[in-house]
Order: sequence, then structure tokens, then C-alpha cells
Amino acid sequence: MAVLRVEGLVRKVCEFSLDDLAALSGQVPDVTTLVPGREGSAVRLAALVAAVGVASEATHLTLESTESLFAASAPLADVAEGLVLYRLGAVSLPETLGGPYRFLIPAATGSSSAPVDPCVNVKFLKVLRFEAGMGRDTRPPTRQAHTELHAAEGHPEHPSVPRRG
Repeated sequence: MAVLRVEGLVRKVCEFSLDDLAALSGQVPDVTTLVPGREGSAVRLAALVAAVGVASEATHLTLESTESLFAASAPLADVAEGLVLYRLGAVSLPETLGGPYRFLIPAATGSSSAPVDPCVNVKFLKVLRFEAGMGRDTRPPTRQAHTELHAAEGHPEHPSVPRRG
């Protein structure tokens, strides 16, 4: 069973299973109410922050995917409203929707120059790392690079990692 690891500047490094995430406060039973067009149940990032005890010197969150070498790092203030999707109905979030875990920011913009763009909506999420300063970030640096990457992958949605075979 896949787990979501939360590490870095935290009181306690934790690995969360589907059941562990479901047991946290801060549940969002239907993410469609916050992110139109998305399906599933999620837990708010704030609930994970409370569970692991993030240190006051943490300023950024780095999100790492299980796919390829993708990572995105953004200021904590900009991702504070983030959600971790983990369930669709009674089962774990399927890979076709970026599961088993997927990070979503309800207010992510289309600007590739902002710290929080659609590529911060990381599919196949495996690690949340709280850091003092910017962490590893493999997102394309310009709007043109974003456009070229996503056009080459065959879908313009800013998927954060290449499609599976």
C-alpha cells in the first residue's frame, strides 16, 4: 500500500496511509466544491501540518512525485489552502486521476512565473517536505517552456508529470 511521507522541518516525520489520512480532521468530502472539475475526497494541508508539527523556520513546501524526477517547491503561505486528494468514493484515488495521492491548490493560477502555478498540483504525490527556503523544483522556468512541455506530452492541462504509457 502506498504511503505519503511528510518530512523536513517537522517535529515528527510521518508516513500516512489512506486510512491515516481519512482519520485526520480537515476532511473535504467532495473537492468539486473547491476545485470544479476535480473528483474525490481530500484532507486539508493544515491537518497534515498539525499532525506532524511543522517548525516555525519552515518557509517552503517541496512536493515530490513518484513519477520521473518531478518536484515543485512553493512558499508555505501560497500553498496554505492546499488539499491532498486520496480517495474516490470508497477506494483510493486511481492513477488515472493522479493517485493514490495528489496535491491540489484551489487557487493555482495559469502563470508559470508565479510560485504557485498549475504544476504545483502534483500528481502521484509521494513526499511533502517542509524546508527553510526554496527546495528542489524541476518545473519549467518560463511560460514558453511550460507550453512546449505540455504540448509534447499531448495534453495542455499542466499535468506536472508525464502521462503513463
